[in-house]
Amino acid sequence: MGTQLMDTPLAHLPVAAIDFESAGAAPGETDCPVQIGIVRAESLFAEAECFTSYIHSPRPVCWSAAKVHGITTAMLQDAPCFAELWPQIQRMLSGCVVVGHNPATEMRFLSTFPGHGFGPWLDTLQLARKALPTLKDHSLGKVCDALRITPQVDALVPGKRWHDALYDAAGSLELLRTLTRGLQMEHAPLRGLSFALSV
Repeated sequence: MGTQLMDTPLAHLPVAAIDFESAGAAPGETDCPVQIGIVRAESLFAEAECFTSYIHSPRPVCWSAAKVHGITTAMLQDAPCFAELWPQIQRMLSGCVVVGHNPATEMRFLSTFPGHGFGPWLDTLQLARKALPTLKDHSLGKVCDALRITPQVDALVPGKRWHDALYDAAGSLELLRTLTRGLQMEHAPLRGLSFALSV
């Protein structure tokens, strides 16, 4: 499947953008996810399907992390554990190019389930740096603001905001769509973005 996707024109790619929010790294402890958001489209510009959930944390959410994303330990009291969400995660990500904005955290959290076979992974941070080299801040929100596509993200997942996992995933998808159109790469194969890919 990975080789087949590499030769697929960008406009026809099945894509799944993903984001996690985390409990924050406390000294001597391993970080863990507290929220997941996935936005999947059967081809890049097709209507998207959304999935999001809080994730039960085995330890309290750090104050510094809660200040960023607004998720508290109390909000996770009745949330499902990561393993319970796995069937839904697998359904949403299988057979797709997995998209994220600097997705190292996402790749690390999913490595909890070894051998899952998701990918290839496409990093919209690398795309943004290549397409907008003079922009001083390539964080997801700043890039979407610079391209004036934040209203499109709002429309895709209304009532959310930056640092909500579903909103950030939607932002990554809209960024990929916008850059693909703007660079007129709809018919270019995925392998043409090798600088932003990991497999």
